[in-house]
Amino acid sequence: MSKKLKALSLMFFGVALMALPLLAQEASQAAEPGKAHADLFKLSLIVGAGIITLSVAAGAFCQAKAISSACEGISRNPAGAPHIRFLLVFGLVLIETLVIYALLITIIILMVQWGNYVIKA
Repeated sequence: MSKKLKALSLMFFGVALMALPLLAQEASQAAEPGKAHADLFKLSLIVGAGIITLSVAAGAFCQAKAISSACEGISRNPAGAPHIRFLLVFGLVLIETLVIYALLITIIILMVQWGNYVIKA
């Protein structure tokens, strides 16, 4: 089994392990009035946390790969260092911008006025 597959399976196992308390709810709790409001808020917290976690992890991995490749490129061709450095900084800015967009989406999800969107049974 490759290292990437092991890391991916470990990540999925960890996510499944963290989701177990959500699956342990009793059926009688869903019938309470006002419960839909709380469930919607809990779901928004989970979605927001998932978005920001995945985007930060992917952004950190991409930044590390970009820096590693730039260092390797500069060591192979020192004359091209200014161009490689410019492209590196530009790429890092774009990667970080995507992570900031994910943070913005997470903040929007968490700041919705849930009192205005109560589901009526």
